[in-house]
Amino acid sequence: MAKVTTRLSDKEIKSAKPKEKEYILSDGVGLRLRVKPNGSKLWLLNYTHPIKRKRTNLSLGKYPDLSLANARKTSQEAKELLAQGIDPQEERKRQQQEHKAIHQHTFVNVSKEWFEIKKDDVTPDYAVDIWRSLELHIFPDLSDIPVTEITAPQIIELLKPIEAKGSLETVNA
Repeated sequence: MAKVTTRLSDKEIKSAKPKEKEYILSDGVGLRLRVKPNGSKLWLLNYTHPIKRKRTNLSLGKYPDLSLANARKTSQEAKELLAQGIDPQEERKRQQQEHKAIHQHTFVNVSKEWFEIKKDDVTPDYAVDIWRSLELHIFPDLSDIPVTEITAPQIIELLKPIEAKGSLETVNA
């Protein structure tokens, strides 16, 4: 018969003092709090990997940054992924890579890479002029937007005021 674990309380967690060796407080159904000798307290979810069928720990965060209630919620979300046959660690890595890819390829970052290549093909004065035009007219509106989310109508709207001013060379550049 399975061992019945008493759920942790916030008071119990706060009063957990570091010992010579690290130890674990269990909240039940795989949620654990690891108390380290230096006093740090880390939330872990112990689960069976859906494919390898081996026990694995998923780090959820540090206490008190991640409260007991939020640790339980995060643990439940991970268990829902497990029920679908998805490893929560692999899903977290996939989301981090997706987030990095989106935010690494913002308009300003791609522009910098493009400019490093382009500036050698034009005169130094023209290169400065191109970058200044980007800073004045384009970056204020698009710098932090991922390139994949920029649409042609957005660009057209940005260029209309420049065209109306008569700066057709800037629009063509």
